Amino acid sequence: MHWVNMTVFITHCWRKVGIELGAWLARALVMALLCLGGAWAQTSSVELTELMPVRKDNALMINAQLKLELGPAVEDALVKGLAVHFVVVAEVFRERWYWTDKKTGAVSRYYRLAFQPLTRRWRLNVSSEPISATGLAGSISQNFETLAEALSVIRRQSAWKIADAQNLDPDARQRLRYEFKLDVSQLPRPFQIAAGNQADWNLQVSKTLLLSEELVR
Repeated sequence: MHWVNMTVFITHCWRKVGIELGAWLARALVMALLCLGGAWAQTSSVELTELMPVRKDNALMINAQLKLELGPAVEDALVKGLAVHFVVVAEVFRERWYWTDKKTGAVSRYYRLAFQPLTRRWRLNVSSEPISATGLAGSISQNFETLAEALSVIRRQSAWKIADAQNLDPDARQRLRYEFKLDVSQLPRPFQIAAGNQADWNLQVSKTLLLSEELVR
């Protein structure tokens, strides 16, 4: 009877050790892949080369152009099946001396970039709402032959409406704030921890402009 109990106890212990060891190895593999990518030249970069507010059809719009390049670590993660998310936010604020500035317009755009190993193509989902793994149905999907073609869509926002003219105050100072970033919070948790310490994953740029009187009248 004691031998039976001892056998069951040992089997249970080995099973538990095996599960814990497997989980540890999986985490270690993820960390190793990221560290390997980080050991390469960290060439990810983003630069805002154009931010132009325009007035058209009783609305305030913007044209923006990014110089966006993904480094080897990010590209390697994409090829291995990891989806990468980007977010663009543009906001208009009316300055108030007696209180905090009032937001009079805002627009966001969310991108999900993924590589499809079976077709060897790149899929880009674009939405005005946050994209999750179960929420792709509400986004616009496009397929591309190359990564460069997919990135060309992310790099530019054209005639993007940000505010209605009726919400603009011609007698007040108003400013436009634009921000683009790689959304690390959408990565799996082990990747978030490792990527947070690597410059190759730190893609973010922002800019604020004071709107001219011609644009807010």
